[in-house]
Amino acid sequence: MWKALGIAALTALLLVSPAHTQERRTLGYGRLFTNDRLGDGNDRWRSGSYAISLLRGRAWKGGLPEHPFEIMEYRLGSAIIAPSSLRTPADPDRRYAGTLSFLAQTHYRVGRIETSFGAGVAAVGPGTGIGDLHTRLHKLLSAPRPTILGDQLGDALIPFVTAELGRQVEFGGLGLRPFIAARAGDENLVRAGVDLDFGARERGALWLRDDTTGQRYVGISGNSDRGLSLQLGADVARVWGSAWLPEADGVAVEPWRQRLRAGVAWRGPLFGVFYGVTWLSPEFVGQPEGQLLGSVRFRMNF
Repeated sequence: MWKALGIAALTALLLVSPAHTQERRTLGYGRLFTNDRLGDGNDRWRSGSYAISLLRGRAWKGGLPEHPFEIMEYRLGSAIIAPSSLRTPADPDRRYAGTLSFLAQTHYRVGRIETSFGAGVAAVGPGTGIGDLHTRLHKLLSAPRPTILGDQLGDALIPFVTAELGRQVEFGGLGLRPFIAARAGDENLVRAGVDLDFGARERGALWLRDDTTGQRYVGISGNSDRGLSLQLGADVARVWGSAWLPEADGVAVEPWRQRLRAGVAWRGPLFGVFYGVTWLSPEFVGQPEGQLLGSVRFRMNF
């Protein structure tokens, strides 16, 4: 059922668009790199990910349009999911998974509710080349090379759908945004949380959410004062299943997940940088502790 739903939704998102598609243009790019070496310094579990988003539409006027498909995001993602050790994993532990994904989603508003929904497909297994890239990078950096790739998850294509609803509330210089989200296909979950931001905030931007950490990053630039801004966030998810933790492996998913995150951004006239940290609670039964990930983004203004 999930595969049929995902394929149908992805096809609709790619084919349905407003009239005058020839007027559509690139409105912005978003990027976020995440790695646990930038957090707790380990190479395990949600080890690393990279997302790059392309935003297309006819115009950006500093706020979401009232109709879907006027603004489209096309996101490419990659991720390394690993056991606790790349050589001698614990028992029980999760299997290695190298993933590539493509997501097409639209962003719009219904009244004051910021809405996004989309569909995509995730590829997993040796065929993605992620495991080989991981090995080459460790060789280049003189780090221990993975010896567990022979037992990684097999090649598969997994359609998925995702949606989020949120509302931005302003309190002077503080922005508060509660949200709810859902995902089905590669992982089946419902999530609720809140984001806070203050300082030299970027207004009139289109913000996107990273899948792994929940950190928000800019897809279409807005306006902000030069200086520092701070971001805080937390969410909790009810999880019913995960393709990255197949039942046949004998490692059960934790039914509840929590994420806590904080980030700081500095923006100058020509250059901007963001660094964030995210704590993830255990994702499977038997995972002895959570983990801390670090995320970075650099921006150049022309």
